[in-house]
Amino acid sequence: MRASCPLRPSVAAVGLAVLLAAPSLVRAESPLSLTVASAGFAPGAPIPPRFTCDGADASPELHWSAPPTGAKSLALIVEDPDAPVLFTHWILFNLPPQTRALPENASSQMRLPPGAAQGIDNFGAIGYRGPCPPPGRPHRYIFRIYALDARLDFPAGITRVQFDAAIRGHILASGSTIGIYGHN
Repeated sequence: MRASCPLRPSVAAVGLAVLLAAPSLVRAESPLSLTVASAGFAPGAPIPPRFTCDGADASPELHWSAPPTGAKSLALIVEDPDAPVLFTHWILFNLPPQTRALPENASSQMRLPPGAAQGIDNFGAIGYRGPCPPPGRPHRYIFRIYALDARLDFPAGITRVQFDAAIRGHILASGSTIGIYGHN
């Protein structure tokens, strides 16, 4: 007969405990959902090279649904969760809440809505830097919009850590779309 081993918590139980113990980025009530899309690529489809380091490195056109009443600003993060550490490609914040779209190459300061500001990406630059994964398996790139109940009191150059801390508890709604990019 086999000796029994003490009970160990399942991976799911440990994961749930970590999630419950972590401070939430969202308000106490569940945030509403925004629909986000791009004319440049379909959800889950490859991102065209012009939006990557292999092309013009232009930010893609993005559009989204109306935020809920009470939104004071919108913010955008573009991130690669498949990098060895979560890699931020763009931080954009203090978009006016009536903004429903960004044109292609909006990262160019001349094309941003009045009052909007950009943060520092993981390349150490301000603005959009497109997908640029190493050779191998394609990476997912998440374009996430947040509707916030406040404007962020930061100048251009905010870091990801500052951004995450500033939006904690202020998210009224969020939504995302995902594109794929890789090198063979």
